[in-house]
Amino acid sequence: MRIQYRNRRNIVVALITIFALLATSISAIGQASLKRIDTRLLVSSPHTLPLASEYPRHPSKEALKWADGELKKMSLDEKIGQLISIGVNATFLNRESEAFGLLRHQVEDNHVGGIVLFGSPVYESVVLLNRMQSLAHRPLLVSADLERGSGMRFFDTTDFGWVMAVGASGNPDYARRMGEITAREARALGIQQILAPVVDVNNNAANPVINVRSFGEDPAEVARYVAAFIKGAQHEGVIATAKHFPGHGNTATDSHRGLPILNLSLADLNRVELVPFRSAIDAGVGSVMVGHIAVPKIEPTQITPLPRKPDYKPTYADSEVIVENATAPASMSPALTGLLRRDLGFNGIVVTDAMDMSGLTIYFKQDEAAVRAVLAGADMLLKPADADAEPAIRGLREAVRSGRVTEKRIEESARKILAAKYDLGLVKQRIAPIDEIDRVVSSPEALKLTREIAEHAITLVRNDAKLLPLNLRTDARIFNLAITNGDDRAFISNPFVSELTRAGRRVETIVLDDRSSDAEVQKAIERASGADLVIASLYGRVRTGQSASIGLPEPGVRALNALLSRNRPVLGISFGNPYVLESFPAMKTYMVAYGDMPALQQAAARAVLGSSDITGRLPITLPSLYVRGTGIQMKAVEKRTAELINK
Repeated sequence: MRIQYRNRRNIVVALITIFALLATSISAIGQASLKRIDTRLLVSSPHTLPLASEYPRHPSKEALKWADGELKKMSLDEKIGQLISIGVNATFLNRESEAFGLLRHQVEDNHVGGIVLFGSPVYESVVLLNRMQSLAHRPLLVSADLERGSGMRFFDTTDFGWVMAVGASGNPDYARRMGEITAREARALGIQQILAPVVDVNNNAANPVINVRSFGEDPAEVARYVAAFIKGAQHEGVIATAKHFPGHGNTATDSHRGLPILNLSLADLNRVELVPFRSAIDAGVGSVMVGHIAVPKIEPTQITPLPRKPDYKPTYADSEVIVENATAPASMSPALTGLLRRDLGFNGIVVTDAMDMSGLTIYFKQDEAAVRAVLAGADMLLKPADADAEPAIRGLREAVRSGRVTEKRIEESARKILAAKYDLGLVKQRIAPIDEIDRVVSSPEALKLTREIAEHAITLVRNDAKLLPLNLRTDARIFNLAITNGDDRAFISNPFVSELTRAGRRVETIVLDDRSSDAEVQKAIERASGADLVIASLYGRVRTGQSASIGLPEPGVRALNALLSRNRPVLGISFGNPYVLESFPAMKTYMVAYGDMPALQQAAARAVLGSSDITGRLPITLPSLYVRGTGIQMKAVEKRTAELINK
């Protein structure tokens, strides 16, 4: 009996020990689930993306209830963290690396509420986002500038081209379909907020930063395209973002380099700039980005530049534009954000433009900028300038403790962001299934739409020399003078030339940029002189932060002017800035493609060859030359031939 009792006691002790170990393990697993995700989701997953629910115009009751419950459990720092969205260029990172540790610190210690993703490879980005989502106590809201589709930020993905090409097509339904596909691909890539569409009305030909990023210059037309894009995107379950309030189109300064001054009255803004923003709000847009743009007639508060250290370098700009008598930008202005809330009736999420842009950093330190932005009415502070978001968080923490900002004000913004995360489905699923990416991104449907938009965008503005339709024998010599304002001379013209070559045309190309020597310029002139046709491929593109944005380099300009002065048969094609014809009034044939994206270059080549119709019309005015709506319509060779036969 004694032996039996002892054995029974040992069994009981053993069982108690086992249960204790199990309880400890289960607890540890439960804790780890907040810190770690199933690694199978990072490599190969049977899971699929949930069916997207349309992003609601107003937060759902369930979302607000969840947000309120979370706020009760959150410390002040956690509430502040929800307002911060840090910038990330995703690359492969070892989990023990310093870079991974800093990112982890932002998520775990600073409790940031979101990530804004910049240029990155696809799989590295999604894996890193999944890692961060697994580490975050609450879901992260991931944003990205997908103005042109996923190709704006991800390599080898759908790139629809700049939206002025959509405006040139004359078809707002393209904007809706573009919004749908962009949203679908964004969700597959772990992104829930698209920092698009650009709502700015580009009515300033000298604008160095908006240009082809705008749908056009007519406020009512821009409004139609904006509303269509927003409805398409939010129907597929993302937050669309109208930017850059109160309007960046009629400015001559890039806010990456300095503070643009919009010297307009409220009546002026209501007549032009605010028209598309009202349309966006009517369409139920989820967020509006407020720009670092001064409007002195509405916000006259003067600001002065900060003293600069000798080793100071701006984040984006090659040089800065400093305005000594500047006034507070919209992003720091209660009057201008109040205009958005009060007059336009917007009650969604107000997002600042990136906090590390020179339009802001010239005048404000990050702690003060964060406080002023929140006091102005911002809910989300995008991309603080410091590698660690702590200065912005500290600024807000100290402002609450001093009474300058109330904790209730912080909670108002945190509640909006938390509710948005719930309505986006992030509480139920925050991990992007890896196996879904190549099912969704760059699908045949997306590529078909990309090509369709491009073909309907190509605009023939001038054909005085009658170079089109092309009437050259198949063995004619074509010289392509490519002029680029980028560091891409080795490949920039390849999509255009390849399309011509596939059609059996002989093409010789010389590319000139700002590094080209006098000898290279002379060689280009000599080689072009014996050609049957000279194509001037003009890659003067928007270069944010760059002093040479939208312009063409001097060596290329010199070569082109020499050829025009010799009356060579020159067909100019703008693969960027459509206003460039102003610099070459002697150019007798001029076509606009609105961007250098492969689809647009290939469509331009087909238009030159006569293998596709030319139907685009200018969505902007070329000052003193051509009005908005100009576009010579030309049918493809096969259609023209068939019509002649039928006659």
